[in-house]
Amino acid sequence: MAERPIRLAIVDDDPFVRAGLAMLLRGAGDIEVVAEGADGAEAVALTDAHAPDVILMDIRMPGVDGLVATERLRARPRAPQVIVLTTFDADDYVLRALRAGAGGFLLKDTPPLEILRAVRIVAAGEAMLSPAVTRRLIDRVADPAAAARRGEARERLARLTGRERELAAAVGQGSSNAEIAAALRMSVPTVKAHVSRLLAKLALNNRVQIALLVQDASS
Repeated sequence: MAERPIRLAIVDDDPFVRAGLAMLLRGAGDIEVVAEGADGAEAVALTDAHAPDVILMDIRMPGVDGLVATERLRARPRAPQVIVLTTFDADDYVLRALRAGAGGFLLKDTPPLEILRAVRIVAAGEAMLSPAVTRRLIDRVADPAAAARRGEARERLARLTGRERELAAAVGQGSSNAEIAAALRMSVPTVKAHVSRLLAKLALNNRVQIALLVQDASS
């Protein structure tokens, strides 16, 4: 029996962006575009109506922006995964969205095949996040709370076992479950189980937040 397609929603205030993304994504046999919205309020409403697995979410929109919508959605049980759409001049918004639980981000000029890959990766519970880009984002944002976050992050990581810290570091480097399994000599299901326990222990809801915690600790 074939797996059901990934249910996807697109939220962007530019109708041409929505149309282009929908045309691209509808051509993929394993992705079903179930809804489109023009702002964050519509993102919340269409989630209630259509239960998407993944939302492609613009950040800068009138009314309720993508950041607020991401925070509201990711605070829910059985929340959809969120991939934020952005340009680098919105770095501070991107970081806030990732800390709120977004599964990754894409620049609006990302090649079509990479957009498809990102949707599949995030739908599978992994992160579409490059550590180099994360570092660039963090370095570009003037954040007076960075020192406090560094201390808190180091304290939280210090509570982990040695193996858990190894796993957190690997997630922070952007490694996939398969790459972590090979490096730490585990099976992929074992890695998935460890990541789930790590999320519970750190009170986080996805691996992007683990990566940001590791980045905070090393900043």
